Amino acid sequence: MNKRTYAGIPEQYAKSETSKIVLIPVPYDGTSTWQKGSDKGPEAFLEASENMELYDIETNSEVYKNGIYLAEAVTENSSPEKMVEAVHAAAKVYINKNRFVTLVGGEHSISIGSIRAFNECFDNLTVVQIDAHADLRKEYDGSKCNHACAVYEASQTTNLIQVGIRSMDKAEKTVMDLERVFFAHDMVNDDFWMENAIDLMTTNVFITIDLDAFDPSIMPSTGTPEPGGLLWYETLDFLKKIFAEKNVVGFDIVELCPNKLERSSDFLAAKLYYKMLSYKFKDNEDDLGRDFDENFEESNGKTSKFEDEDYE
Repeated sequence: MNKRTYAGIPEQYAKSETSKIVLIPVPYDGTSTWQKGSDKGPEAFLEASENMELYDIETNSEVYKNGIYLAEAVTENSSPEKMVEAVHAAAKVYINKNRFVTLVGGEHSISIGSIRAFNECFDNLTVVQIDAHADLRKEYDGSKCNHACAVYEASQTTNLIQVGIRSMDKAEKTVMDLERVFFAHDMVNDDFWMENAIDLMTTNVFITIDLDAFDPSIMPSTGTPEPGGLLWYETLDFLKKIFAEKNVVGFDIVELCPNKLERSSDFLAAKLYYKMLSYKFKDNEDDLGRDFDENFEESNGKTSKFEDEDYE
């Protein structure tokens, strides 16, 4: 039996040895406090991807031809801390192989592990959090690896920029760097918020997207929907600018909480993922026959703190 591939792409574009892109599913929902079900998010995302057109009109590209390897899912769920350790280890292995590493959750606590891995492997990292919630609690429900703590560590160890925030606890403001936060109610009247956010970014950028950043009118199937969110084209515009001006080293998408009666959210998540890959690799269409390691080293000056032999 053939192994499942991302979006049902031909196996020739899904091999671990030759794919430029790695997708790590993390079906974890251990700490969410309202609607459960984000552990089913990766499966719903993959199923929607299999029903998606793979030619991107905007970039005139078929990014899957760069190779997308669907890695083994991280299924550790014995504790939030063990899950974070497992995500950290899985991401770091593929980063160190010079692959473009992406993850799909699962709840937002998985990002603690992914951000930790990228921060260890890339110098002077900016984390761009696109989210409805601040997620800056140092600890919640007895754990530092709770979904409410998703970017606390990043706030202490990276250049964290928060976009779309519209729900938080008052105590989180004591941790928050207000000069690097773009609140949803301010963004509505600020024509330059995208440029201002990008000006705060360093060269290397990791993007973490909690799908509740989107307005519930277009993204209802998430654990904690909040009114007043981002819409589709403004989000793509922002992402496109980041990919064009910065070296995006990886990203994760989290908090899809699928509903069998509402499948458009699954498709939005799938399309968002593919659009982000299309922006990252849009200039590689003429280089698909070249060796990936050569392309990787030439692309946008990406620098890793580790050599390949460190993980052999």
